Amino acid sequence: MDRRPTAVRVFKSKSFQRFARACNISDESLRDAVDRAEQGLIDADLGGGVIKQRIARRGEGKSGGYRSIILFRAGDRAFFVHGFEKSAQSNITSSELKEFRKAATIVLCLTDEQVQRAVDAGVYIEISTRQSNDDG
Repeated sequence: MDRRPTAVRVFKSKSFQRFARACNISDESLRDAVDRAEQGLIDADLGGGVIKQRIARRGEGKSGGYRSIILFRAGDRAFFVHGFEKSAQSNITSSELKEFRKAATIVLCLTDEQVQRAVDAGVYIEISTRQSNDDG
């Protein structure tokens, strides 16, 4: 299986950063979730640019792990905006989904310059891309 990294830019919100830190979720695990989505392995397509991806607990599988809500445009960018433990929350509510879809409409249409301003302002944190021998 080809595991080359994608060119997708990956970001996380400040609130997602707090969740990931508290749960000891690495940026590598987040990048893996986006790589799976890029390969068409999306756990749940919630419509409007919103997907749900599972993230495994360290040393365990994905089924009892974490769930992440990602504002996602294939081949372009992914924004981790919400995370939860499967054991603590079974799913997001319909009102939360509506808000995530609204956010996706806005965020996924931002220009690169607008995204960079949001990163500079601390609204989002960019996850560095993987380095490979054939970058360029």
